[in-house]
Amino acid sequence: MPRPFVFGVDLDGVVADYTLGFREVVAADRGVAPDSLPLARSWDFHEWDLSVEDFNRLHQYAVNELRMLASLPAIEGAADALWRLSDAGVWIRVVTHRLYTNWGHAAAIADTVTWLDQHRIPYRDICFLGAKPEIEADCYIDDAPHNIVGLREEGNTVIVFDQPYNRDFDGLRARTWPEVEEIIVDLAARKAGALEVQLPGLGGEADRLARRVSDS
Repeated sequence: MPRPFVFGVDLDGVVADYTLGFREVVAADRGVAPDSLPLARSWDFHEWDLSVEDFNRLHQYAVNELRMLASLPAIEGAADALWRLSDAGVWIRVVTHRLYTNWGHAAAIADTVTWLDQHRIPYRDICFLGAKPEIEADCYIDDAPHNIVGLREEGNTVIVFDQPYNRDFDGLRARTWPEVEEIIVDLAARKAGALEVQLPGLGGEADRLARRVSDS
């Protein structure tokens, strides 16, 4: 059997809206309205006046105590697009560096899997690691500048998922998940010669299980 097209998918900032979820944590810690912290932020949260120490403290608190990774909002369109790609034969490989905080690995792993199930994100396997070039994927999608650089330096094809902190990168870029889907369909078809994707609205979306239950 031919090897499937493997799509390495980052989570935070690509499928899960980390900025929106973490903003609630920072606002509560400071006693300010969430709207006072702009969503258009730089990678180092300069606009929120967060030092490295502040970020580490609040991120660890959010992951270990608040279990934030289980409740992040999903980015619009991600689940539906990934289902259609998966149905077409694309191998979805979740690749995330969520084992960031010491003594919080159990919570991070459990909450990640719970979140993926709750939001009906399809995947064939999942990798928790920081060195993403070690994952043998045909294409990656990421938002983090250091990951984009590292992956491309190793000769990997990378889609930049558009965020305010990565707009100085050229090359493949997607601002929405329909745009991601279009790029992957093209890349996978070039490799396989053809790729048949279910059209939106015809049954290939993440709410298929809910629809079947309501129809029964």
